[in-house]
Amino acid sequence: MPAAARTRKVAALTAAGLAPLALTALSATPAAAHGTLGDPVSRVAACYAEGAENPTSAACKAAVAAGGPQALYDWNGIRDGAAGGKSQERIPDGKLCSANAEEFKGMDLARADWPATKVSAGSYTFKYKVTAQHKGTFTLYMTKQGYDPSKPLAWSDLDLAHPVATKTDPTAEGGYYTFSGTLPERTGRQLVYGLWQRSDSPEAFYSCSDVTYGGDSASSGPAPAASAPSAPTDEQIAEDADKSTIDHGGMDMGDDSTATPEAQEAHAAHEAHGSASPAPGGGSDKGSGTGEQLAAQGGAQDLAETGGDSTTPYIAMGGAATLAIGAATLFASVRRRAVTGGRHGR
Repeated sequence: MPAAARTRKVAALTAAGLAPLALTALSATPAAAHGTLGDPVSRVAACYAEGAENPTSAACKAAVAAGGPQALYDWNGIRDGAAGGKSQERIPDGKLCSANAEEFKGMDLARADWPATKVSAGSYTFKYKVTAQHKGTFTLYMTKQGYDPSKPLAWSDLDLAHPVATKTDPTAEGGYYTFSGTLPERTGRQLVYGLWQRSDSPEAFYSCSDVTYGGDSASSGPAPAASAPSAPTDEQIAEDADKSTIDHGGMDMGDDSTATPEAQEAHAAHEAHGSASPAPGGGSDKGSGTGEQLAAQGGAQDLAETGGDSTTPYIAMGGAATLAIGAATLFASVRRRAVTGGRHGR
């Protein structure tokens, strides 16, 4: 084979070999960060605050034993990418707190000792810890009087006719969506179920927050004492970001005055390091678009970077483009050398 033809073949093979790398860069973008109820604190957030590897409460230890610590590192990722306003149809009874996701099955454990926030009837300011903004509506439900936490949570346990709070497109400040609602009269241990249905895609997010009114429900019997839960700090979230399969690139939103220098430094270090974890469930990331467009695409289970902070896919696309341009440049360079060499040979 002539030298020029041989070098052209090598260049073509090199370019072909780089193409899969470009595609890998596009498909390896992490799932976008989202959120969970921070007040009253959700189960997954409370357990994560205790420590993903070695939580302190009996309920959180049981949750880790059932599903592993990764669920706690992915505290802001309990979701259904294809909910489309049909959560009751898609999530079976007993799976409400995990959104029927295998990774979060530990959150579905039926037990009366989950860390619980003390509340009372009346107005309540809800705070939703958010790590990427999306348009949509928050709807929070309370369990009915007579709820038994020792039994799997069912849709019929929730007072779906009377939400305790509803808010559409709130503004995030200091990393939280904050909105008001009203807690009904209850006694004993209850649960606040959070459903955040996006309007710019079919995706929805879910959370279970255990609360106690300070009196025992007649049907549930005495509730074991549980430690007062707390939400994870920004420092903890930033330090553990590289252990999560959920991208935390949109963590600092709105008023950052509440973030400590340590948290900002850890977050900046993570951003500089980058992330290439796959989306939960092994799904591929979808581009942005309306709910109808995304549903029409099919397989919208993992809707990474649709809305909110969308820098990650562009970074990946830039990397892929760089690889492609590099391959083309290499091909052109090799070809020029081959042609020049052929001329000199003559």
